[in-house]
Amino acid sequence: MKKHIPILTLALAVLSCQSPEPVDFPKMKPQKIVVYQVFPRLFGNTNTTNKPWGTKEENGTGRFNDFTDQALQEIKKLGVSHIWYTGVPHHALIGDYTEIGISNDDPDVVKGRAGSPYAVKDYYQVNPDLAVNPAKRMEEFEALISRTHAHDLKVIIDIVPNHVARRYEGKNNPEGVTDFGANDDTSVEYARDNNFYYIPTESFQVPEPLNGYQPLGGESHPLADGEFDENPAKWTGNGSRLAQPHFYDWYETVKINYGIKPDGSKDFEGLPAGADSLDWKAHYEFWQGKDVPDSWEKFKDITQFWLDKGVDGFRFDMAEMVPVEFWSYLNSNIKNTNPDAFLLAEVYQPALYRDYINKGKMDYLYDKVELYDTLKHIMQGHGSTDNLVPILEGLKDIEHHMLHFLENHDEQRIASPEFAGNPWKALPAMVVSATSTTSPTMIYFGQEVGEDGSEEPGFGDPSRTSIFDYIGVPQHQKWMNGGKFDGGQLSDNEKALQNYYSEVLNFTRNSSALMGEYLELHSFNRSQNPAYTDKAFAFARWDESQKLIVVTNFDEFQSVKTTLKFSPELLKAWNLEPGEREIKELMFGKKRTMLRVNDEGAEIDLDFGPWESAVFEVK
Repeated sequence: MKKHIPILTLALAVLSCQSPEPVDFPKMKPQKIVVYQVFPRLFGNTNTTNKPWGTKEENGTGRFNDFTDQALQEIKKLGVSHIWYTGVPHHALIGDYTEIGISNDDPDVVKGRAGSPYAVKDYYQVNPDLAVNPAKRMEEFEALISRTHAHDLKVIIDIVPNHVARRYEGKNNPEGVTDFGANDDTSVEYARDNNFYYIPTESFQVPEPLNGYQPLGGESHPLADGEFDENPAKWTGNGSRLAQPHFYDWYETVKINYGIKPDGSKDFEGLPAGADSLDWKAHYEFWQGKDVPDSWEKFKDITQFWLDKGVDGFRFDMAEMVPVEFWSYLNSNIKNTNPDAFLLAEVYQPALYRDYINKGKMDYLYDKVELYDTLKHIMQGHGSTDNLVPILEGLKDIEHHMLHFLENHDEQRIASPEFAGNPWKALPAMVVSATSTTSPTMIYFGQEVGEDGSEEPGFGDPSRTSIFDYIGVPQHQKWMNGGKFDGGQLSDNEKALQNYYSEVLNFTRNSSALMGEYLELHSFNRSQNPAYTDKAFAFARWDESQKLIVVTNFDEFQSVKTTLKFSPELLKAWNLEPGEREIKELMFGKKRTMLRVNDEGAEIDLDFGPWESAVFEVK
């Protein structure tokens, strides 16, 4: 296998590096959304030291200013419409910024040295690590928002409503905004307008470390003493009610109270009957004048603050751990300020999808548990493309709301040995993910150049690019090329991989059919043709101006040489003229095949190598 993969990869790379033939299809207004997720702390870092538990001085850190006009132009050229800047709000970290009035964080309740971006310490300020001048950090982020908009790109940042850092200090609150917990009654476990839950009779204890863990890798630090002053103790972010949470709990965070009593009952007014069929305007009107828990108002104020800064949308962390009624309240308020705001939620329970879309007024949810997990299984050589059929069918009524991805900060890098071991294995999955529905597509920075996440950063583990440590991202650094952002250090093979992603994403942004109808052809061909195996996957996409056939081959070794038959449902929908004619591939503009239409049906010839895909236009 080790001999086979590089040869095949090189062959694909050479093919992909060739200049495509001119593609003859009408220019249409871009419709598909493409999100580029990126950590500013990692994006612009040119330091290659990557010492485990290294400081930002040793390992380097990226900053807002690293997103230069050239960098943003290259991101745009990849086919991107929205940039999700991850880790922007000020979160707990190990670094001394006392000279600008920021208290030092305790390593006993901070994960890693750079800290978790999901343990927010101050929602009205940005991470000081990301600024050239930390005292002017907000101004530097505001300048990044303006630069991003100048390149016709939208800005998304994180909001983490379920929990905040163990020691939250809102030192930049606007006038009239009180801090989380400032007015809490700490003598009781629960009160509706408390922001936190309490364990009134006990003090917080740092978790017992496991597997030889030591904060900062054992480095001496004045606050790393196994103690943290929190009296009374608060519930931990993942819901642990122990004064001493487990090491694997989210012990660096505390859970926010939204008016859910400890027994799970709700201490606020419910949505009206039929709320799932009402638009955001009706939801906004419903909440006017209603008495809601204090935490609801605090997060409304936070999102309004960022909208005023020019942020175009939010990615909501662990949204399913917060009641859907709150999302109705928050999202309708956001939409009332900016009807075009992009609202993406992390929800992992399929049974909750429709409530969070229809009642919670989310625009998009992660399609992780169903499509991503299924594609990953296929990429790893274990799964069958037969499993894609019920997944896509089962989500058909909400498919536009399900964001597709193959990587993000929580998931393993495709190129890591723990996932696929080779970034080229993702190509057919990328085509299916990007073209099978009208949903947005997301890629994670470095994915397009084959980053494998193999670094030993300290707190983070190999296979995932660490979100907790100061590190450089080697493959991405090759593309960054010292700030030139021209891919100057990439090999031809790596450039070809990036070109493939660019071709796919830009095609999706310009194809009207991908916002139209979908019909899978896989089941019909599996039943009609033994040569069409469960490593292939084919479907049709169309609208009034464009008809497409998408074919992929997930097989690592075997070619697909057979015919693809059009199902009776597709023949009826398309009403094709009889005859034989050549059709050509649109996305890359390379392949051609024959379409035959007669009284018995219609079919095209397939000759696909390993990991090869094509999108044919039928006229």
